[in-house]
Amino acid sequence: MTTEFASPPPAKPFPDQNLGRIVFTNAAEAPNDVAVLRLVGSDWKEVTCAQYLEEVKGVAKGLIAKGVKTGDRLAIMSHTRYEWSLIAWAAWAVGAVTVPIYETSSSAQCNWILTDAGVSLAVVEDLELREVLTAETDWKGDILVIENDLIAQLSEAGAGISDEELETASLSTGHEDTCAIIYTSGTTGNPKGCEIVHGGFGGVVVSVEERLQDAFVPNSRTLIFLPLAHVLARILEVACFYKRVAVAHEPDTTKVVERLSEIHPTFLVSVPRVLEKVYNSAAAKAETAGGAKAKIFKAAVQTAIDYSMALENGGKPSTGLALKQKLFAKLVYSKLHEALGGECNRVISGGGPLGARLGHFYRGAGFDLLEGYGLTESSGVLTVNPINAAKIGTVGKPIPGVTIQIAEDGEVLAKAKTLFKGYWQNPQANEDAWTGEWYHTGDIGELDPDGYLSITGRKKDLIVTAGGKNVSPSQLEDLLSSDPLISQAVVVGDNRSYIAALVTIDPETFPGWAEKHGKTGSVSDLIQDGDLVGAVQDAVDRANKSVSRAESIRKFKILAAEFSVESGELTPTLKLKRNVVHERFAGDIENLYAT
Repeated sequence: MTTEFASPPPAKPFPDQNLGRIVFTNAAEAPNDVAVLRLVGSDWKEVTCAQYLEEVKGVAKGLIAKGVKTGDRLAIMSHTRYEWSLIAWAAWAVGAVTVPIYETSSSAQCNWILTDAGVSLAVVEDLELREVLTAETDWKGDILVIENDLIAQLSEAGAGISDEELETASLSTGHEDTCAIIYTSGTTGNPKGCEIVHGGFGGVVVSVEERLQDAFVPNSRTLIFLPLAHVLARILEVACFYKRVAVAHEPDTTKVVERLSEIHPTFLVSVPRVLEKVYNSAAAKAETAGGAKAKIFKAAVQTAIDYSMALENGGKPSTGLALKQKLFAKLVYSKLHEALGGECNRVISGGGPLGARLGHFYRGAGFDLLEGYGLTESSGVLTVNPINAAKIGTVGKPIPGVTIQIAEDGEVLAKAKTLFKGYWQNPQANEDAWTGEWYHTGDIGELDPDGYLSITGRKKDLIVTAGGKNVSPSQLEDLLSSDPLISQAVVVGDNRSYIAALVTIDPETFPGWAEKHGKTGSVSDLIQDGDLVGAVQDAVDRANKSVSRAESIRKFKILAAEFSVESGELTPTLKLKRNVVHERFAGDIENLYAT
Protein backbone atom coordinates (compact mmCIF):
# COMPACT_ATOMS: atom_id res chain seq x y z
CA MET A 1 0.00 0.00 0.00
CA THR A 2 1.09 3.59 -0.69
CA THR A 3 1.68 5.84 2.32
CA GLU A 4 1.57 9.24 0.58
CA PHE A 5 0.00 10.69 -2.56
CA ALA A 6 0.03 14.30 -3.78
CA SER A 7 -2.05 15.92 -6.52
CA PRO A 8 -0.40 18.87 -8.28
CA PRO A 9 -1.92 22.31 -7.57
CA PRO A 10 -4.80 23.45 -9.79
CA ALA A 11 -3.85 25.05 -13.08
CA LYS A 12 -5.48 28.35 -12.12
CA PRO A 13 -6.15 30.25 -8.89
CA PHE A 14 -9.58 31.25 -7.59
CA PRO A 15 -10.16 34.36 -9.76
CA ASP A 16 -12.29 36.59 -7.50
CA GLN A 17 -10.85 38.73 -4.71
CA ASN A 18 -13.21 37.12 -2.20
CA LEU A 19 -16.32 34.94 -2.17
CA GLY A 20 -18.73 37.86 -2.06
CA ARG A 21 -17.46 39.11 -5.41
CA ILE A 22 -18.76 35.95 -7.16
CA VAL A 23 -22.30 37.38 -7.37
CA PHE A 24 -20.94 40.64 -8.81
CA THR A 25 -18.93 38.73 -11.44
CA ASN A 26 -21.94 36.58 -12.38
CA ALA A 27 -24.19 39.61 -12.87
CA ALA A 28 -21.57 41.33 -15.02
CA GLU A 29 -20.69 38.35 -17.20
CA ALA A 30 -23.99 36.44 -17.41
CA PRO A 31 -26.82 38.68 -16.18
CA ASN A 32 -29.59 36.55 -17.69
CA ASP A 33 -28.38 33.15 -16.46
CA VAL A 34 -30.50 31.61 -13.72
CA ALA A 35 -28.79 31.82 -10.33
CA VAL A 36 -31.53 30.47 -8.07
CA LEU A 37 -34.85 28.70 -8.38
CA ARG A 38 -37.07 30.10 -5.64
CA LEU A 39 -40.30 28.49 -4.49
CA VAL A 40 -43.03 31.14 -4.33
CA GLY A 41 -46.31 29.58 -3.26
CA SER A 42 -46.50 26.44 -5.38
CA ASP A 43 -44.45 27.79 -8.30
CA TRP A 44 -40.71 27.89 -8.88
CA LYS A 45 -39.52 31.37 -9.86
CA GLU A 46 -36.29 31.83 -11.78
CA VAL A 47 -33.99 34.47 -10.28
CA THR A 48 -31.32 35.62 -12.73
CA CYS A 49 -27.77 36.55 -11.80
CA ALA A 50 -28.59 40.24 -12.31
CA GLN A 51 -31.72 40.03 -10.15
CA TYR A 52 -29.90 38.11 -7.44
CA LEU A 53 -27.13 40.70 -7.25
CA GLU A 54 -29.71 43.44 -6.73
CA GLU A 55 -31.23 41.46 -3.85
CA VAL A 56 -27.79 40.82 -2.35
CA LYS A 57 -26.94 44.51 -2.61
CA GLY A 58 -30.19 45.48 -0.92
CA VAL A 59 -29.58 43.15 2.02
CA ALA A 60 -25.89 44.06 2.20
CA LYS A 61 -26.66 47.76 2.41
CA GLY A 62 -29.14 46.98 5.16
CA LEU A 63 -26.43 45.15 7.09
CA ILE A 64 -24.12 48.14 6.72
CA ALA A 65 -26.92 50.36 8.02
CA LYS A 66 -27.21 47.99 11.01
CA GLY A 67 -23.56 48.61 11.77
CA VAL A 68 -22.05 45.41 10.35
CA LYS A 69 -18.39 45.98 9.45
CA THR A 70 -15.54 44.00 7.91
CA GLY A 71 -14.59 41.13 10.21
CA ASP A 72 -17.77 41.24 12.30
CA ARG A 73 -19.26 37.83 13.05
CA LEU A 74 -22.84 37.31 11.87
CA ALA A 75 -24.69 34.19 13.03
CA ILE A 76 -27.43 32.51 10.94
CA MET A 77 -29.81 30.01 12.56
CA SER A 78 -32.40 28.73 10.15
CA HIS A 79 -33.53 25.77 8.11
CA THR A 80 -32.13 25.61 4.56
CA ARG A 81 -34.02 28.24 2.57
CA TYR A 82 -33.63 31.03 0.04
CA GLU A 83 -33.13 33.73 2.68
CA TRP A 84 -30.35 31.80 4.46
CA SER A 85 -28.34 31.81 1.27
CA LEU A 86 -29.15 35.43 0.41
CA ILE A 87 -28.10 36.73 3.83
CA ALA A 88 -24.85 34.74 3.71
CA TRP A 89 -23.86 36.18 0.32
CA ALA A 90 -24.78 39.67 1.56
CA ALA A 91 -22.64 39.16 4.67
CA TRP A 92 -19.65 38.21 2.51
CA ALA A 93 -20.37 41.21 0.29
CA VAL A 94 -19.77 43.54 3.26
CA GLY A 95 -16.71 41.64 4.53
CA ALA A 96 -18.48 39.99 7.48
CA VAL A 97 -17.78 36.49 8.80
CA THR A 98 -20.71 34.05 8.79
CA VAL A 99 -21.25 31.81 11.82
CA PRO A 100 -23.81 29.11 10.94
CA ILE A 101 -25.86 27.54 13.75
CA TYR A 102 -27.88 24.38 13.16
CA GLU A 103 -31.60 24.93 13.60
CA THR A 104 -31.61 21.81 15.80
CA SER A 105 -29.08 23.27 18.25
CA SER A 106 -29.97 23.53 21.91
CA SER A 107 -30.01 26.82 23.80
CA ALA A 108 -26.78 25.83 25.57
CA GLN A 109 -25.06 25.13 22.21
CA CYS A 110 -26.28 28.47 20.84
CA ASN A 111 -24.92 30.25 23.89
CA TRP A 112 -21.54 28.58 23.44
CA ILE A 113 -21.27 29.52 19.76
CA LEU A 114 -22.54 33.10 20.14
CA THR A 115 -20.16 33.88 23.00
CA ASP A 116 -17.17 31.86 21.76
CA ALA A 117 -17.31 33.43 18.27
CA GLY A 118 -18.02 36.93 19.59
CA VAL A 119 -21.08 37.29 17.35
CA SER A 120 -22.34 40.86 16.98
CA LEU A 121 -25.55 40.17 15.03
CA ALA A 122 -27.71 37.04 14.76
CA VAL A 123 -30.32 36.15 12.16
CA VAL A 124 -32.93 33.51 13.05
CA GLU A 125 -35.69 31.98 10.97
CA ASP A 126 -38.67 32.61 13.25
CA LEU A 127 -39.74 33.55 16.77
CA GLU A 128 -39.49 29.94 17.93
CA LEU A 129 -35.79 29.78 17.05
CA ARG A 130 -35.33 33.24 18.55
CA GLU A 131 -36.56 31.80 21.82
CA VAL A 132 -34.11 28.89 21.55
CA LEU A 133 -31.28 31.30 20.80
CA THR A 134 -31.96 33.47 23.85
CA ALA A 135 -33.25 30.96 26.43
CA GLU A 136 -29.92 30.23 28.12
CA THR A 137 -27.60 33.11 27.37
CA ASP A 138 -26.46 36.47 28.57
CA TRP A 139 -25.35 37.34 25.03
CA LYS A 140 -26.61 40.84 24.27
CA GLY A 141 -26.29 41.13 20.50
CA ASP A 142 -29.03 42.19 18.11
CA ILE A 143 -31.37 39.52 16.64
CA LEU A 144 -33.17 39.74 13.29
CA VAL A 145 -36.03 37.40 12.31
CA ILE A 146 -36.32 36.20 8.69
CA GLU A 147 -40.08 35.62 8.82
CA ASN A 148 -40.69 39.16 10.07
CA ASP A 149 -40.24 40.30 6.45
CA LEU A 150 -36.54 40.73 7.16
CA ILE A 151 -35.33 41.02 3.55
CA ALA A 152 -37.67 43.95 2.87
CA GLN A 153 -36.75 45.54 6.20
CA LEU A 154 -33.03 45.38 5.48
CA SER A 155 -33.45 46.69 1.94
CA GLU A 156 -35.44 49.62 3.29
CA ALA A 157 -32.95 50.27 6.10
CA GLY A 158 -30.08 50.36 3.61
CA ALA A 159 -31.72 52.70 1.12
CA GLY A 160 -29.40 55.52 2.15
CA ILE A 161 -26.21 53.52 1.66
CA SER A 162 -24.50 54.30 -1.65
CA ASP A 163 -23.22 51.80 -4.19
CA GLU A 164 -19.74 53.26 -3.64
CA GLU A 165 -19.87 52.50 0.10
CA LEU A 166 -20.98 48.94 -0.60
CA GLU A 167 -18.29 48.52 -3.26
CA THR A 168 -15.63 49.60 -0.78
CA ALA A 169 -16.91 47.12 1.80
CA SER A 170 -17.11 44.31 -0.76
CA LEU A 171 -13.42 44.79 -1.62
CA SER A 172 -12.27 44.89 2.01
CA THR A 173 -11.32 41.20 2.26
CA GLY A 174 -9.00 38.90 0.35
CA HIS A 175 -8.09 35.23 0.06
CA GLU A 176 -6.34 35.08 3.44
CA ASP A 177 -9.20 36.68 5.39
CA THR A 178 -11.72 34.67 7.37
CA CYS A 179 -15.08 34.13 5.67
CA ALA A 180 -16.72 31.73 8.11
CA ILE A 181 -16.37 30.17 11.53
CA ILE A 182 -18.12 26.82 11.20
CA TYR A 183 -18.53 24.85 14.39
CA THR A 184 -17.98 21.11 14.25
CA SER A 185 -21.12 19.13 15.02
CA GLY A 186 -19.75 18.05 18.35
CA THR A 187 -19.95 14.28 18.66
CA THR A 188 -18.06 14.83 21.93
CA GLY A 189 -17.78 17.96 24.07
CA ASN A 190 -18.33 21.55 22.97
CA PRO A 191 -18.14 22.20 19.22
CA LYS A 192 -14.89 23.75 18.00
CA GLY A 193 -15.03 26.74 15.65
CA CYS A 194 -13.17 26.12 12.39
CA GLU A 195 -11.85 29.35 10.90
CA ILE A 196 -12.17 29.10 7.11
CA VAL A 197 -10.75 31.71 4.74
CA HIS A 198 -12.09 33.01 1.42
CA GLY A 199 -9.22 31.37 -0.44
CA GLY A 200 -9.98 28.05 1.28
CA PHE A 201 -13.48 27.76 -0.12
CA GLY A 202 -12.34 29.42 -3.35
CA GLY A 203 -9.39 27.08 -3.78
CA VAL A 204 -11.58 24.04 -3.18
CA VAL A 205 -14.14 24.98 -5.84
CA VAL A 206 -11.39 25.59 -8.41
CA SER A 207 -9.84 22.21 -7.59
CA VAL A 208 -13.20 20.41 -7.71
CA GLU A 209 -13.95 22.11 -11.04
CA GLU A 210 -10.68 20.76 -12.43
CA ARG A 211 -11.17 17.26 -11.04
CA LEU A 212 -14.86 16.84 -11.96
CA GLN A 213 -14.67 18.68 -15.29
CA ASP A 214 -18.26 18.62 -16.57
CA ALA A 215 -20.00 17.97 -13.22
CA PHE A 216 -20.73 21.66 -12.63
CA VAL A 217 -21.71 23.09 -16.00
CA PRO A 218 -23.65 26.31 -16.66
CA ASN A 219 -27.42 25.97 -17.03
CA SER A 220 -27.50 22.77 -14.97
CA ARG A 221 -29.62 22.53 -11.80
CA THR A 222 -29.42 21.01 -8.35
CA LEU A 223 -31.44 20.87 -5.15
CA ILE A 224 -29.76 21.67 -1.84
CA PHE A 225 -31.55 19.89 0.98
CA LEU A 226 -28.66 19.43 3.39
CA PRO A 227 -28.42 21.95 6.27
CA LEU A 228 -26.70 25.08 5.00
CA ALA A 229 -24.95 25.21 8.37
CA HIS A 230 -22.95 22.15 7.26
CA VAL A 231 -19.73 22.64 5.33
CA LEU A 232 -20.79 20.22 2.56
CA ALA A 233 -23.86 22.31 1.74
CA ARG A 234 -21.86 25.55 1.93
CA ILE A 235 -19.10 24.39 -0.43
CA LEU A 236 -21.75 22.97 -2.77
CA GLU A 237 -23.51 26.31 -2.95
CA VAL A 238 -20.26 28.23 -3.46
CA ALA A 239 -19.32 25.83 -6.28
CA CYS A 240 -22.74 26.23 -7.89
CA PHE A 241 -22.63 30.03 -7.82
CA TYR A 242 -19.05 29.99 -9.08
CA LYS A 243 -20.02 27.75 -12.02
CA ARG A 244 -23.49 29.37 -12.48
CA VAL A 245 -25.44 26.26 -11.66
CA ALA A 246 -29.03 27.07 -10.71
CA VAL A 247 -29.74 26.06 -7.10
CA ALA A 248 -33.03 25.39 -5.35
CA HIS A 249 -33.48 24.91 -1.61
CA GLU A 250 -35.68 22.52 0.38
CA PRO A 251 -35.54 22.34 4.19
CA ASP A 252 -37.92 19.40 4.65
CA THR A 253 -36.31 16.05 3.81
CA THR A 254 -39.76 14.43 3.55
CA LYS A 255 -40.46 16.68 0.55
CA VAL A 256 -37.22 16.05 -1.32
CA VAL A 257 -38.68 13.51 -3.75
CA GLU A 258 -41.57 15.88 -4.51
CA ARG A 259 -39.15 18.76 -5.16
CA LEU A 260 -36.94 16.61 -7.38
CA SER A 261 -39.92 15.92 -9.63
CA GLU A 262 -40.58 19.66 -9.87
CA ILE A 263 -37.14 21.08 -10.64
CA HIS A 264 -35.58 18.02 -12.38
CA PRO A 265 -31.99 18.44 -11.11
CA THR A 266 -29.17 17.39 -13.41
CA PHE A 267 -27.00 16.26 -10.48
CA LEU A 268 -27.29 15.84 -6.72
CA VAL A 269 -24.96 16.07 -3.75
CA SER A 270 -26.17 13.94 -0.88
CA VAL A 271 -25.18 12.29 2.37
CA PRO A 272 -25.25 8.46 2.34
CA ARG A 273 -28.29 8.26 4.62
CA VAL A 274 -30.55 9.83 1.96
CA LEU A 275 -29.27 7.42 -0.70
CA GLU A 276 -29.89 4.53 1.70
CA LYS A 277 -33.45 5.73 2.27
CA VAL A 278 -34.18 5.94 -1.47
CA TYR A 279 -32.88 2.40 -2.00
CA ASN A 280 -34.58 0.97 1.09
CA SER A 281 -37.90 2.49 0.08
CA ALA A 282 -37.71 0.86 -3.36
CA ALA A 283 -36.63 -2.47 -1.84
CA ALA A 284 -39.44 -2.40 0.72
CA LYS A 285 -42.08 -1.73 -1.97
CA ALA A 286 -40.84 -4.70 -3.98
CA GLU A 287 -40.70 -6.92 -0.90
CA THR A 288 -44.23 -5.95 0.11
CA ALA A 289 -45.53 -6.64 -3.40
CA GLY A 290 -43.98 -10.08 -3.20
CA GLY A 291 -44.07 -12.68 -5.97
CA ALA A 292 -42.60 -11.77 -9.34
CA LYS A 293 -41.99 -8.10 -8.43
CA ALA A 294 -39.85 -9.04 -5.45
CA LYS A 295 -37.84 -11.52 -7.55
CA ILE A 296 -37.37 -8.98 -10.36
CA PHE A 297 -36.13 -6.32 -7.93
CA LYS A 298 -33.64 -8.69 -6.28
CA ALA A 299 -32.34 -9.75 -9.68
CA ALA A 300 -32.09 -6.10 -10.77
CA VAL A 301 -30.11 -5.19 -7.65
CA GLN A 302 -27.65 -8.03 -8.14
CA THR A 303 -27.32 -7.24 -11.85
CA ALA A 304 -26.56 -3.58 -11.08
CA ILE A 305 -23.90 -4.60 -8.56
CA ASP A 306 -22.34 -7.16 -10.91
CA TYR A 307 -22.39 -4.67 -13.80
CA SER A 308 -20.69 -1.97 -11.70
CA MET A 309 -18.07 -4.37 -10.38
CA ALA A 310 -17.29 -5.39 -13.94
CA LEU A 311 -16.53 -1.72 -14.71
CA GLU A 312 -13.85 -1.49 -12.01
CA ASN A 313 -10.32 -0.67 -13.13
CA GLY A 314 -11.45 0.07 -16.67
CA GLY A 315 -13.11 -3.31 -17.12
CA LYS A 316 -15.98 -4.15 -19.47
CA PRO A 317 -19.12 -6.13 -18.61
CA SER A 318 -19.82 -9.28 -20.60
CA THR A 319 -22.39 -9.15 -23.40
CA GLY A 320 -24.88 -11.16 -21.36
CA LEU A 321 -24.49 -8.94 -18.30
CA ALA A 322 -24.82 -5.80 -20.44
CA LEU A 323 -28.08 -7.12 -21.91
CA LYS A 324 -29.46 -7.91 -18.45
CA GLN A 325 -28.53 -4.44 -17.23
CA LYS A 326 -30.25 -2.87 -20.23
CA LEU A 327 -33.42 -4.89 -19.55
CA PHE A 328 -33.54 -3.92 -15.89
CA ALA A 329 -32.84 -0.29 -16.85
CA LYS A 330 -36.32 -0.27 -18.39
CA LEU A 331 -38.07 -2.41 -15.79
CA VAL A 332 -36.53 -1.17 -12.53
CA TYR A 333 -33.77 1.45 -12.74
CA SER A 334 -35.93 3.89 -14.73
CA LYS A 335 -38.22 4.22 -11.69
CA LEU A 336 -35.26 5.15 -9.54
CA HIS A 337 -34.23 7.80 -12.07
CA GLU A 338 -37.81 9.13 -12.04
CA ALA A 339 -37.71 9.34 -8.24
CA LEU A 340 -34.64 11.58 -8.55
CA GLY A 341 -36.34 13.90 -11.02
CA GLY A 342 -35.76 12.15 -14.34
CA GLU A 343 -32.71 14.15 -15.47
CA CYS A 344 -30.21 13.37 -12.71
CA ASN A 345 -27.35 11.27 -14.03
CA ARG A 346 -24.69 12.10 -11.45
CA VAL A 347 -24.75 11.68 -7.67
CA ILE A 348 -21.92 12.92 -5.46
CA SER A 349 -21.92 11.39 -1.99
CA GLY A 350 -20.14 12.91 1.00
CA GLY A 351 -20.46 13.67 4.68
CA GLY A 352 -19.99 10.03 5.70
CA PRO A 353 -19.12 6.57 4.38
CA LEU A 354 -21.21 5.04 1.61
CA GLY A 355 -21.15 1.25 1.63
CA ALA A 356 -19.54 -0.34 -1.44
CA ARG A 357 -22.62 -2.46 -2.14
CA LEU A 358 -24.85 0.64 -2.30
CA GLY A 359 -22.28 2.48 -4.40
CA HIS A 360 -22.14 -0.38 -6.90
CA PHE A 361 -25.94 -0.52 -7.04
CA TYR A 362 -26.31 3.16 -7.93
CA ARG A 363 -23.56 3.04 -10.54
CA GLY A 364 -24.91 -0.17 -12.03
CA ALA A 365 -28.37 1.44 -12.15
CA GLY A 366 -27.03 4.13 -14.48
CA PHE A 367 -25.81 6.89 -12.17
CA ASP A 368 -22.32 8.35 -12.26
CA LEU A 369 -21.73 7.73 -8.55
CA LEU A 370 -18.81 9.75 -7.15
CA GLU A 371 -17.95 9.46 -3.48
CA GLY A 372 -15.80 12.12 -1.86
CA TYR A 373 -14.31 12.92 1.51
CA GLY A 374 -13.61 16.04 3.48
CA LEU A 375 -13.96 17.81 6.80
CA THR A 376 -15.03 21.19 8.03
CA GLU A 377 -11.32 21.71 8.71
CA SER A 378 -10.49 21.06 5.04
CA SER A 379 -12.96 23.68 3.75
CA GLY A 380 -15.22 20.82 2.75
CA VAL A 381 -13.28 18.57 0.36
CA LEU A 382 -10.00 16.64 0.41
CA THR A 383 -10.66 13.84 -2.07
CA VAL A 384 -13.23 12.88 -4.69
CA ASN A 385 -13.53 10.17 -7.30
CA PRO A 386 -12.76 11.36 -10.84
CA ILE A 387 -15.44 11.20 -13.52
CA ASN A 388 -15.18 8.01 -15.61
CA ALA A 389 -12.47 6.67 -13.29
CA ALA A 390 -14.26 6.12 -9.99
CA LYS A 391 -13.33 3.24 -7.69
CA ILE A 392 -16.40 2.26 -5.70
CA GLY A 393 -15.63 1.75 -2.02
CA THR A 394 -13.01 4.50 -2.06
CA VAL A 395 -13.47 8.23 -1.52
CA GLY A 396 -11.33 9.02 -4.53
CA LYS A 397 -8.01 10.77 -5.07
CA PRO A 398 -6.79 14.01 -3.48
CA ILE A 399 -8.15 17.03 -5.31
CA PRO A 400 -5.55 19.29 -6.95
CA GLY A 401 -3.31 20.90 -4.32
CA VAL A 402 -3.95 18.27 -1.63
CA THR A 403 -1.47 15.72 -0.28
CA ILE A 404 -2.67 12.74 1.75
CA GLN A 405 -0.37 10.73 4.00
CA ILE A 406 -1.10 7.60 6.03
CA ALA A 407 0.64 7.71 9.43
CA GLU A 408 2.19 4.64 11.05
CA ASP A 409 -0.95 4.07 13.13
CA GLY A 410 -3.16 4.30 10.04
CA GLU A 411 -4.43 7.85 10.62
CA VAL A 412 -5.11 9.97 7.54
CA LEU A 413 -3.04 13.17 7.49
CA ALA A 414 -3.64 16.03 5.06
CA LYS A 415 -1.58 18.93 3.73
CA ALA A 416 -3.09 21.70 1.56
CA LYS A 417 -3.34 25.47 1.23
CA THR A 418 -7.12 25.09 1.42
CA LEU A 419 -7.05 23.76 4.98
CA PHE A 420 -8.65 25.97 7.62
CA LYS A 421 -6.73 28.68 9.45
CA GLY A 422 -7.20 26.87 12.76
CA TYR A 423 -9.63 26.37 15.63
CA TRP A 424 -11.02 29.71 16.73
CA GLN A 425 -9.44 30.83 20.04
CA ASN A 426 -8.41 27.28 20.90
CA PRO A 427 -4.60 26.94 20.94
CA GLN A 428 -4.68 23.54 22.67
CA ALA A 429 -6.92 22.06 19.96
CA ASN A 430 -4.62 23.47 17.29
CA GLU A 431 -1.55 22.00 19.00
CA ASP A 432 -3.24 18.59 19.20
CA ALA A 433 -4.41 18.62 15.57
CA TRP A 434 -1.27 19.64 13.71
CA THR A 435 2.21 18.22 13.21
CA GLY A 436 3.99 20.86 11.19
CA GLU A 437 2.02 21.30 7.95
CA TRP A 438 0.13 18.04 8.44
CA TYR A 439 -3.41 18.07 9.81
CA HIS A 440 -4.52 14.99 11.73
CA THR A 441 -8.00 14.09 10.46
CA GLY A 442 -8.77 11.50 13.14
CA ASP A 443 -9.85 9.05 10.42
CA ILE A 444 -8.20 5.71 9.72
CA GLY A 445 -7.57 4.91 6.08
CA GLU A 446 -5.52 3.34 3.31
CA LEU A 447 -4.09 4.58 0.00
CA ASP A 448 -3.84 2.31 -3.03
CA PRO A 449 -0.97 2.65 -5.53
CA ASP A 450 -3.09 4.95 -7.74
CA GLY A 451 -3.73 7.38 -4.87
CA TYR A 452 -7.33 6.37 -4.12
CA LEU A 453 -8.16 6.73 -0.44
CA SER A 454 -10.34 4.31 1.54
CA ILE A 455 -11.65 5.35 4.96
CA THR A 456 -11.90 2.36 7.26
CA GLY A 457 -12.98 4.05 10.50
CA ARG A 458 -12.49 6.77 13.08
CA LYS A 459 -9.39 6.56 15.25
CA LYS A 460 -11.38 7.30 18.41
CA ASP A 461 -14.11 4.80 17.44
CA LEU A 462 -11.80 1.79 17.17
CA ILE A 463 -12.95 -1.05 19.42
CA VAL A 464 -10.32 -3.16 21.17
CA THR A 465 -11.82 -6.41 22.41
CA ALA A 466 -10.71 -8.16 25.58
CA GLY A 467 -8.73 -10.50 23.32
CA GLY A 468 -6.79 -7.53 21.88
CA LYS A 469 -8.49 -7.49 18.46
CA ASN A 470 -8.84 -4.05 16.86
CA VAL A 471 -12.27 -3.69 15.27
CA SER A 472 -13.52 -0.74 13.21
CA PRO A 473 -17.29 -0.60 13.82
CA SER A 474 -18.18 1.40 10.71
CA GLN A 475 -17.82 -1.48 8.23
CA LEU A 476 -20.25 -3.72 10.13
CA GLU A 477 -22.61 -0.81 10.75
CA ASP A 478 -22.70 0.07 7.04
CA LEU A 479 -23.43 -3.53 6.10
CA LEU A 480 -26.27 -3.79 8.62
CA SER A 481 -27.87 -0.48 7.69
CA SER A 482 -27.84 -1.50 4.01
CA ASP A 483 -30.60 -3.99 4.87
CA PRO A 484 -33.97 -2.35 4.03
CA LEU A 485 -35.47 -3.32 7.40
CA ILE A 486 -32.63 -1.88 9.49
CA SER A 487 -32.34 1.85 9.96
CA GLN A 488 -29.23 2.18 12.14
CA ALA A 489 -26.71 -0.01 13.93
CA VAL A 490 -24.19 0.66 16.67
CA VAL A 491 -21.45 -1.92 17.13
CA VAL A 492 -20.09 -2.27 20.68
CA GLY A 493 -17.48 -4.45 22.37
CA ASP A 494 -14.64 -2.31 23.72
CA ASN A 495 -12.80 -4.36 26.37
CA ARG A 496 -15.46 -7.08 26.02
CA SER A 497 -15.06 -10.72 25.09
CA TYR A 498 -17.02 -10.39 21.82
CA ILE A 499 -18.67 -7.89 19.47
CA ALA A 500 -22.38 -7.04 19.81
CA ALA A 501 -24.75 -4.47 18.29
CA LEU A 502 -27.71 -2.23 18.97
CA VAL A 503 -30.12 -2.10 16.01
CA THR A 504 -33.04 0.17 15.11
CA ILE A 505 -35.81 -0.63 12.62
CA ASP A 506 -36.64 1.62 9.66
CA PRO A 507 -40.10 3.14 10.27
CA GLU A 508 -40.73 3.52 6.52
CA THR A 509 -40.10 -0.11 5.60
CA PHE A 510 -41.43 -1.71 8.80
CA PRO A 511 -45.17 -1.37 7.97
CA GLY A 512 -44.74 -3.26 4.69
CA TRP A 513 -42.71 -5.98 6.41
CA ALA A 514 -45.32 -6.27 9.18
CA GLU A 515 -48.19 -6.53 6.70
CA LYS A 516 -46.43 -9.22 4.68
CA HIS A 517 -45.76 -11.27 7.82
CA GLY A 518 -49.23 -10.76 9.30
CA LYS A 519 -48.00 -8.71 12.25
CA THR A 520 -49.87 -6.01 14.14
CA GLY A 521 -48.47 -3.44 16.51
CA SER A 522 -45.43 -1.15 16.57
CA VAL A 523 -41.74 -1.98 16.58
CA SER A 524 -41.83 -1.64 20.35
CA ASP A 525 -44.58 -4.29 20.52
CA LEU A 526 -42.61 -6.71 18.33
CA ILE A 527 -39.07 -6.39 19.74
CA GLN A 528 -39.23 -9.99 20.97
CA ASP A 529 -41.12 -11.29 17.90
CA GLY A 530 -39.39 -14.32 16.42
CA ASP A 531 -39.86 -13.26 12.79
CA LEU A 532 -38.49 -9.76 13.40
CA VAL A 533 -35.56 -11.08 15.41
CA GLY A 534 -34.97 -13.68 12.68
CA ALA A 535 -34.98 -11.01 9.94
CA VAL A 536 -32.37 -8.98 11.83
CA GLN A 537 -30.35 -12.13 12.50
CA ASP A 538 -30.27 -12.81 8.74
CA ALA A 539 -28.84 -9.31 8.18
CA VAL A 540 -26.28 -9.89 10.95
CA ASP A 541 -25.26 -13.21 9.39
CA ARG A 542 -24.73 -11.51 6.01
CA ALA A 543 -22.62 -8.77 7.61
CA ASN A 544 -20.54 -11.30 9.54
CA LYS A 545 -19.48 -12.99 6.29
CA SER A 546 -17.32 -9.94 5.48
CA VAL A 547 -15.23 -10.07 8.70
CA SER A 548 -13.22 -12.54 10.73
CA ARG A 549 -14.81 -14.51 13.55
CA ALA A 550 -13.13 -12.29 16.14
CA GLU A 551 -14.84 -9.27 14.54
CA SER A 552 -18.25 -10.88 14.03
CA ILE A 553 -21.39 -9.80 15.87
CA ARG A 554 -22.42 -12.49 18.38
CA LYS A 555 -25.46 -10.80 19.93
CA PHE A 556 -27.73 -7.87 19.14
CA LYS A 557 -30.56 -5.89 20.69
CA ILE A 558 -33.44 -4.35 18.72
CA LEU A 559 -34.33 -0.92 20.10
CA ALA A 560 -37.86 0.49 20.17
CA ALA A 561 -37.11 3.71 18.24
CA GLU A 562 -34.64 5.20 15.77
CA PHE A 563 -31.77 7.39 16.90
CA SER A 564 -32.52 11.00 15.98
CA VAL A 565 -31.22 14.54 16.07
CA GLU A 566 -34.12 15.55 18.31
CA SER A 567 -33.37 12.87 20.90
CA GLY A 568 -29.68 13.75 20.84
CA GLU A 569 -28.08 10.56 19.49
CA LEU A 570 -27.32 12.06 16.06
CA THR A 571 -25.60 15.26 15.01
CA PRO A 572 -27.49 17.58 12.59
CA THR A 573 -25.57 15.90 9.76
CA LEU A 574 -26.84 12.49 10.92
CA LYS A 575 -23.51 11.33 12.36
CA LEU A 576 -23.76 9.07 15.37
CA LYS A 577 -22.89 10.41 18.83
CA ARG A 578 -21.48 7.16 20.19
CA ASN A 579 -20.89 8.50 23.67
CA VAL A 580 -24.55 9.51 23.96
CA VAL A 581 -25.76 6.13 22.68
CA HIS A 582 -23.45 4.31 25.09
CA GLU A 583 -24.73 6.39 28.01
CA ARG A 584 -28.44 6.17 27.19
CA PHE A 585 -28.44 2.48 26.37
CA ALA A 586 -25.88 1.37 28.95
CA GLY A 587 -28.37 -1.09 30.44
CA ASP A 588 -29.11 -2.69 27.06
CA ILE A 589 -25.39 -2.99 26.34
CA GLU A 590 -24.74 -4.62 29.71
CA ASN A 591 -27.52 -7.12 29.03
CA LEU A 592 -25.76 -8.17 25.82
CA TYR A 593 -22.88 -9.37 28.01
CA ALA A 594 -24.88 -10.56 31.01
CA THR A 595 -24.38 -14.28 30.36
